[in-house]
Amino acid sequence: MTPDRALRHSQMKLLALITVFALPMLTAWVMVTWRVGIPEQRTAHGELSPQVPLLADWPLEELPSSFQTNDWILAFDCDTQCDAQADQWWRLHRALGREADRISRLRIGGQAAEALPGETLVQWSEVPEWRSPSKLWILDPQGMVAVSYTAGVEAADVLDDLQQLLDMNPQPPGIDDAEVANR
Repeated sequence: MTPDRALRHSQMKLLALITVFALPMLTAWVMVTWRVGIPEQRTAHGELSPQVPLLADWPLEELPSSFQTNDWILAFDCDTQCDAQADQWWRLHRALGREADRISRLRIGGQAAEALPGETLVQWSEVPEWRSPSKLWILDPQGMVAVSYTAGVEAADVLDDLQQLLDMNPQPPGIDDAEVANR
């Protein structure tokens, strides 16, 4: 191989190496600049509520021992139209299908005589300043509020967010289907 040919061969290798590393950067720049191939933004329908304390710190009358604290919790403040709200969130719970066992419902307030299936009734022992009437909260298994919703939220939006949360947080491997069925 002649020295000129060896030099050109080395230059071509260098050019190929630069191309391999520069091409992804160029592709990313084109995608960002002209918005080509970028998926739609995914946002939650609810809002974050960092001012809301852990469930254990909520001023509630004592929770029954049957309440599943290792589940995700759908808690709602039943101020007006309690029966309609309770029915709406019961239907949403059923719409989750096989994931419904990972959710517990907590109805706070209202004058209901008895709870719907899978629902726990409690009352406020005192009204906290962060409470707003007919508010809905989704709490993680540790009792932290993940997302909150104002009154009048569409059940389909809550279902969408809840399914996204459950998909992103799969069931722990230590819990088998038999344990879930016994809940």
